[in-house]
Formats: sequence, C-alpha cells, structure tokens
Amino acid sequence: MDGLMGCAEKRIGKRDMSFASRLVAWQKRHGRHALPWQHTRDAYRIWLSEIMLQQTQVTTVIPYYERFLAMFPDVSSLANAPLDAVMQCWSGLGYYSRARNLHKCARRVVDEYQGIFPSDPVLLERLPGIGRSTAAAIAVFSSGAKAAILDGNVVRVFARVFGLGDSVTDAAGKRRFWQLAVDLLPDSDIESYTQGLMDLGATVCTRGRPDCTHCPFSGTCIALSEGRVDELPVKKAKKPVPVRHVVMLLVYADGRILLQKRPASGIWGGLYSLPEITMEQDGGIVPDEEVASRVKLEVARWGNMESMAFMVPFEHVFTHFRLQITPCIVKLAGKETAGRTGEEIWQDAASVQMAALPAAVRKLLDVANRQGYLAFQD
Repeated sequence: MDGLMGCAEKRIGKRDMSFASRLVAWQKRHGRHALPWQHTRDAYRIWLSEIMLQQTQVTTVIPYYERFLAMFPDVSSLANAPLDAVMQCWSGLGYYSRARNLHKCARRVVDEYQGIFPSDPVLLERLPGIGRSTAAAIAVFSSGAKAAILDGNVVRVFARVFGLGDSVTDAAGKRRFWQLAVDLLPDSDIESYTQGLMDLGATVCTRGRPDCTHCPFSGTCIALSEGRVDELPVKKAKKPVPVRHVVMLLVYADGRILLQKRPASGIWGGLYSLPEITMEQDGGIVPDEEVASRVKLEVARWGNMESMAFMVPFEHVFTHFRLQITPCIVKLAGKETAGRTGEEIWQDAASVQMAALPAAVRKLLDVANRQGYLAFQD
C-alpha cells in the first residue's frame, strides 16, 4: 500500500494482525449482536435503521424503530401512507427532514425499483436522504457489498488509532479519511468489519471518556501513546450559538387546543405545533411589559380571550441555534373560527398528544397538563 494508507499501516504496526482482522475479531467477541435491525438481509429494515441512527443514539432509536415497523412493515406500506401519518409516527425523534426524505425514498423505490432496494451503493446514494456512508452501510448489511462507511464514529476511530490530524470538515481532509476508509476494507467479513467500526466508535472510542483499556488497538493507538486522545479528531472551532426567543401560545377553547401545521421546510417541517410570536425586534428582545399586549393582539383572531397565564420559560436546542420558549396559556371564551387556513386545526385536548408534534411542544403540553392547565372545566 502507498500514500496515506501506507503511512497508516506503518503506524498501526505489523507485528500483530492487520487493522481489519483485529477489528473483526473484537467485534465478534465484544461487539453488539442483539440490535433489532441485525441478523437480517431485509434492505428495508436496514435502511430504516440507518436513517433513524443518523445523529441519534441507539437507545433512543429502538422504540421508534419498532413502532415504525409496526405501522409500516414494508416499503410499499410506507410509500402508500400519507405524509402526515409518517410524520406522526416519527414525532419526537427530531431532524424531521429525515422522515420527509424517508417517505420520498420509499415512493422512489416502489416506483423505480418495484419495491426492491438496489444493492449497488452508487444507486442507493441517488435516493432521497441517503448519503455515501449510509448507502455503503445498507449495501454491506443487505447484500455483503464491499463498501466503505465514514460517519462521526469512524472518523474518531481512524483519527485516534492512526494519529491523523486532518480535519474532516475541509475537503482535503475529508478526501484523505475516505481514502483510508476504502484502503482498509477487508476482502472478507465485511459485515463484521463494518459493524465493528460502528460498535468501537459508539461504545469504546467515544467522544468523551473513551474506554481505552478495552480497545483492541490500545497497544498501537497513536493518540493514546502520544497523549492526544482528547485532541483527536481535530475539532472545528466552535462559533457562538445564536439564541432565538419566542412566546409559544397554548390557545384552548371548548376543551380543544389550537394547532398549526408548519411549512414543509425549516424546523419541525410538516409537524403540527403551537402558534408562536417572535420576540426579537430591532435592538434586542421585546420588553416584558409589551409581551402581554402582543399576545392579546395575536389571540384576538381566534376568539375573545378569557384568561392568560405565562409558564416558566425553557430552552430547546437545535444543531445551529437555541430556542428560548416562553409558554403562554390562553383560554378563550369560545373559538370564533375553525382555523384561519387549512393548516390550522382545533385538536381535542384528550388526544392532542396523538398529533404529529415536535418534542418541545410535547414537553410544553406535558408540563401544562401536570400543572393543571389542561384540566378543562369549560
């Protein structure tokens, strides 16, 4: 081997087994073998798990995965389902563009491939919501294809074991990591090797407090030997995370709660949420004394306000910003409209949690219920 792979091979040492052989042996003995999407060649189930696992931990995914399969047991049932039903089943898992792309992808697979996922990673990558690494994982686990994965866990393992100071956030560094991922691929046991990379990064070579004593590469890990475990992989300089401020209105009347369907794009796209009032204005945040008047003005379009109460603010964190939410419970004397547009509904309070709601709204409703705000006596 030459280039980066040649350097990596020298660094890991040749006195033991190769990188791939050691990883495969470790995975077979210490890796994860009881995940609900393992021990199957069903590309639909593998694809679903890989999409759900993007930026989400296994323990969070498992109950969603099982509920989703119960509702949509195959790609045809998913493709034929209305998007609202898909979003409702995904509700709470976050990163909702994944659910929209999941629905689009299912329809493409049914329309273009007669409901059978292609085994070629190149073709898989052309489908909505499937990138290069996800396509490789699907192809490996569904058909044993020889293809390289490279997610955050794998980058961390490579960077530490081989002492690589390249940043995967720049194009040159990303190319070098991908080349290493391809060069390290074994000729056999590709499933165990791929699963081993995932398992090692998720359970041993973790972002914080890695368990180096139980790593199969502890004796040859460059980061460990040089005391650079905390430095690698090279992290992108963090920018200040902006904060947005909104008042979220829990408007209710006649035992029903007003919900608004959000646009398909943007945060919580396609989900139902509560009406919001943005609290930013030129020069800063709206003063506290002006908030109530803004709420009254906004609420007037739905009916006559009988009472208003503010709950304790809370924060919801997104990838690129933090949302500071001030909940406001508004009781109307009676609703004067069924909704200003087709994107508004009055949902029965007893079943509101069944709607396709984002996690932050579920949290607000749960707190409001525990504090007695939803104990309607209208």
